[in-house]
Amino acid sequence: MTTMLHIAAQKPNLRAWPEVFRKALREIGELTIVEEGEAIAPPQRAELIRRCRILITSWDSARVPAELAADRGGLEYICNLTGSVGKFVPLELIEAGIPVTNWGDAPAHRLAEGAMALLLAVLKDLPRRVRIIREDGWRPDANTHGGSLEGMNVGIYGFGVIGRCFLELLRPFRSVIRIYDPYVSDFPSDCIVVHSLRDLFRPSEAIVIHAGLSEETRKSVTAELLALLPDHAIIINTARGAIIDQEALFAELKSGRLRAGLDVLDPDRLAPGHPARLWENCILTTHDIGGGRPFGDREPDRLDRMHEICLDNIRRHLARQPLRFLMDRDRYLRST
Repeated sequence: MTTMLHIAAQKPNLRAWPEVFRKALREIGELTIVEEGEAIAPPQRAELIRRCRILITSWDSARVPAELAADRGGLEYICNLTGSVGKFVPLELIEAGIPVTNWGDAPAHRLAEGAMALLLAVLKDLPRRVRIIREDGWRPDANTHGGSLEGMNVGIYGFGVIGRCFLELLRPFRSVIRIYDPYVSDFPSDCIVVHSLRDLFRPSEAIVIHAGLSEETRKSVTAELLALLPDHAIIINTARGAIIDQEALFAELKSGRLRAGLDVLDPDRLAPGHPARLWENCILTTHDIGGGRPFGDREPDRLDRMHEICLDNIRRHLARQPLRFLMDRDRYLRST
């Protein structure tokens, strides 16, 4: 029998584990969900995992004990329902040859859509325009800026699955598009490929960040690069906050010289009373631009893309077919 296990740190994340997904898993095999898993000592947690064939991890999972690398028992496969695996799955397990997958391109369209929403909202100065109307004004004041994506120089930093989805959204606006990604070799012929961040920032009027966080990208957007941008240029970041030197960016935003749409920060939360909360040239979306609950707290009645990928990979594993979005050491270290 196919036995599947999920060990939640406290309670299962409701977005990750709706009943429609649990039902689909039970049509494949036996599913056990353990709550309050962090209260279970690692040796006992490891023994629970050895008794299953497939371990499913997700947001709020209890950490998988590294000792499974030496003795996995009956464990055949770890399917991470969501994105980053480092919080739940130690690298030792991947190096020991236990197959581990994640959600792959599941969030790509939502995050690309979120980046486009931020770019347009910042470009059109929507926070200032809304504030003027709410204060009984009508026409934009002298400090209101706008612009058009048509003919605009837009730089894309990072050209993985999310960057590619974003490009498809941007294309109809007829912008001049430049791309920088040293890990990619196949680029569209209608875009300008550059080979350094300096060459990306110097001609750009908007920079949209879709890079992963690694030692190479951490704080790679420096004060020097930001200074290359023209007045009222735009930074959009839906990737990871630590890619940007946040102190340098905040200095530019406080002065009013640049504009930004930031779904992520470093650290990923502003303290109460932080002045950035009031800057009209900066939209903050609290690491949620690709998520949210569009229909309130109603139980989802359909599978999300991440659920479809998880179910497909479990069926592939049982049929001894190649898994999609398989982790290796390099991908693990570059994932965020």
